[in-house]
Order: sequence, then C-alpha cells, then structure tokens
Amino acid sequence: MPITHPGPLRVGLLGYGLAGRTFHAPLIAAAADLVLAAVVTRDGARRARLAVEHPGALALDSVEALLERRAALGLDLVVVATPNRSHAPLARAALEVGLAVVVDKPFAASAEEGRALAGLARERGLLLGVFQNRRWDGDFLTVRRLVAEGALGEVRRLESRFERWSPAPRAGWKERPGPEEAGGLLFDLGPHLVDQALLLLGPARSVYAELDRRRPGSLVDDDDFLAIGHASGARSHLWMSKVAAQRGPRFRVVGDRAAFTLHGLDGQEQALAAGARPGAPGWGEAAPETWGLLGLEGEARPVRTERGDYPAFYAGVATALRGGGPPPAAPEQAIAGLEVLEAARVAATTGQVQRLGS
Repeated sequence: MPITHPGPLRVGLLGYGLAGRTFHAPLIAAAADLVLAAVVTRDGARRARLAVEHPGALALDSVEALLERRAALGLDLVVVATPNRSHAPLARAALEVGLAVVVDKPFAASAEEGRALAGLARERGLLLGVFQNRRWDGDFLTVRRLVAEGALGEVRRLESRFERWSPAPRAGWKERPGPEEAGGLLFDLGPHLVDQALLLLGPARSVYAELDRRRPGSLVDDDDFLAIGHASGARSHLWMSKVAAQRGPRFRVVGDRAAFTLHGLDGQEQALAAGARPGAPGWGEAAPETWGLLGLEGEARPVRTERGDYPAFYAGVATALRGGGPPPAAPEQAIAGLEVLEAARVAATTGQVQRLGS
C-alpha cells in the first residue's frame, strides 16, 4: 500500500561500516523525501562518526531494539547494510513486522533464500528492493544509451571489468570461506557485473566460470572470469580481480557496426568515501580525458560520459513507497543474478558450462 503521511519517509539503517556510512547514509540524506531516523551500530568509533555526520539519527545497539521501537521512531523503511550472510535474515525480520526493506547486494546468499524473501514481501504487500547502485554509474548509463540508440548496431559481446591491485588478504568477513558467508569476489563484485550484463543483454542461458585464489593464504576467490551466453545470442565476458597490477578497459562493447571502449571507474564511490555529497559542483561528471571511444579502429570518436546518478536510487525508492509501485531494482532481477552466480560456482568446480532457463 502507498504511504500517505505528509512528513518525510523515515529510514532505519542496519550497519554503519563501509556500505552504511559511505553509500547508504549519505544517499538517504540526499533524498528529498527521506530522513535517516536511526542507525544500528555498537562500535564506539562508528557512533562518534554518526553523531558528527548525521546528528539527527538515533544510534541503537541492536536490530531487535530498532524493530521494537519502529512505531515510536515512525519508521517506514529499513535498509540492510550488514555483512552478506545476514542480509536475508535481517530483511526477513523487518518484513515480518511490516516494514518495507532495501537490501544491499548481494540480495541473499543463495537464489533460494532470495526467492523466499521475495515471496514474503509479496504476501505482506511490502516493498522489497535491492541496492544495485552501479546501474547509475555514468559509464554504464553511457553504454545503455549507446545500445538503445543503435550506435553499435547489434551487440555481439560485452566485456566488463572491476579490477584492483590488493595482493594480500585483509582481515574481515569478506575473506571467510563457505557459501553461507557469500564472501569472495564472486559475491562482492559479481552482483554488479552480472546485474549490468543482464540489464543490457537480457536473460542468461549459459554460464562458464573460472574462480581462482591467487593471493598467498587466501581462502576465497580473488581472481574471477565469467562468460555468459544470453538468450539474445550475445555474450558477456566479465572479469573481477584483486591481483590486477594493470587494469583492462572498464567496458568494451562490440557490435556489428561499431565498438565502444572506456577505461577507468565511475568517480561517485571515491567522492562519497572522501566526504563529498550529492549536489556538490561536478557531482557524477567525468573528465573529458576519461570519455570512451565509439566507432571503428582508427576512426573512433570520444563520447561524453553520462553524468553518474547514485541519488536516483533512493529517489526511486521514495517514489515507489509513496505510489505503491516497484522499487528501482526489483528482487526478481537480483534473483536472476544470483542464479548466474550459483551456476558460476558449479561451472568453476566442474569445468563444464551450466545451462539456465528453457
């Protein structure tokens, strides 16, 4: 049901680590119809930062405390920005007490878990969304526009990369093995790359994968490759790595009339981490020297990169809550992505291409 009260929609945020502090809290605060009402974090240093960065938000010690006080806080929405293994259980707890939910990626540790969550949200008539912020990277917005305009002709292959140089494992939950942890690069960066590929080229019908551990002592995958065959006949080749001393192109899209190649990463994450906020001069804009090239070899021309727009996600969530419509990134799309990631695990173990769909 649409939320009709006149005041701004009030949000409870679970977690104030990297995801909560860098992405969710600033973007919630930037949305015209949202207010950050409460944050769950027990860490003293994080509480101190919260008091400075979002002085109007109440700090709470536990998820249970937030859910028990939901009426007093006037909560309309809960955002789950905790370690991956807790995404689905915490989302379920919020849905069960009647609150709309946004879950950071990955949506769940398995497609089965994701389908159960989506079913619960449908039963309760509650919004359930997935934070797929990379849909609003300026580079991906540019690729989507060029494909929609037919500038490449028929797209034959998408090449997409998130590569870093971080050759030593670091302490933290992302380095814990086991599928229930949803750790490693496949479930860290894979949800972004797969989501973009499915949005651009449609449903997956086959998956091949190589998932490797290259860093000494690593317990999780850190150098991965996925090949997706789409129902359209196009293919996606996706790379993610922590051991890439030199990065390949962020995007290379090959069509039957032209190709488009772009290097470098969208700057919104770096800006948020440095303390910049949406609305600042130049927000989301890419420097001309980073624009991609469109055309044939020797004849390619620069194409202005679309302005990145992470704030569009929570603006879309607010609109969906008010109007009762779908969220900007629906759980069914995230489930399709999880099915690809699970098939990738099997493909990497067996060395055989996995088939999806009919």
